[in-house]
Amino acid sequence: MLTRSDDLEMVLTVVDAGGFSAAADALDVQVAKVSRSVSKVESQLGVSIFNRTTRRVELTEEGRQFVDSVRLGLQMIQSAEEDIVSRGELPKGRLRVDAASPFVFHQLVPLVQSFNEAYPDIELELTSNEGFVDLLEKRTDVALRIGKLADSTLHARPLGKSLLYMVASPEYLAKRGIPQKADDLSSHLTVGFSDNKVLNQWPLPNHHYIEPNVKASSGETIRQLVLAGNGIACLSGFMVQQDISEGRLVPVLEKVKLNHTDRELVNAVFYKSSSVSKRISAFIDFIQPRLKL
Repeated sequence: MLTRSDDLEMVLTVVDAGGFSAAADALDVQVAKVSRSVSKVESQLGVSIFNRTTRRVELTEEGRQFVDSVRLGLQMIQSAEEDIVSRGELPKGRLRVDAASPFVFHQLVPLVQSFNEAYPDIELELTSNEGFVDLLEKRTDVALRIGKLADSTLHARPLGKSLLYMVASPEYLAKRGIPQKADDLSSHLTVGFSDNKVLNQWPLPNHHYIEPNVKASSGETIRQLVLAGNGIACLSGFMVQQDISEGRLVPVLEKVKLNHTDRELVNAVFYKSSSVSKRISAFIDFIQPRLKL
């Protein structure tokens, strides 16, 4: 007996929402309907998809494998339907895009209005996460990632490079002096990342690791701290180039800075079998020449 796709959608919603009640709220249906759909799928499979306790609902190992396959299968069905419907038309439908918050603020937000005008039938949804997200789990169509990629299951399209800058405010440098070499940083205040410590590896000789005096989880928070005179930070050009050109921040250690590091890389990543490939292509083709990396 074939499983109905709407039953499978309910299973995925239980996974993504974290429970039956939350899934029912998300779908605006009764909890009993969600429960019936899940039970029907489990009965047809002959295995349990979820381990149910009084506090939480968790996927079984069989359930985890099944859910991953179902996601890809439903995407392929949706892709086939959209190919027929959208021939000769502009791409349409929802497009979920994820990026680190500074990239969203400084690069994507300025492009949203013109993108919407070019593709009025695409419903753009932006999310921001400081770390890498699981595209399937978060139902993300395309993610914009900074740095070296490691996930070979994703298709990557290079968008360019964004140079790194070690920067401080003019007021801070007037008070504390300008460092001339990497060792001078020991007598300065530094601002860095609390969660992703690899980002505290600054592009200086001898794999220079910084133990920040002030830490934050978001690059945008670090930028604001540096603008307020709290020390020196290492940030990507896509978020500080305008600050530098307008004199709010001053680059330091440029003579000893190492270029062409993995952290400069900017990529768009997505699943090769994505059902929203036309929307993804339209989005990437639109933003790439307009990004100010």
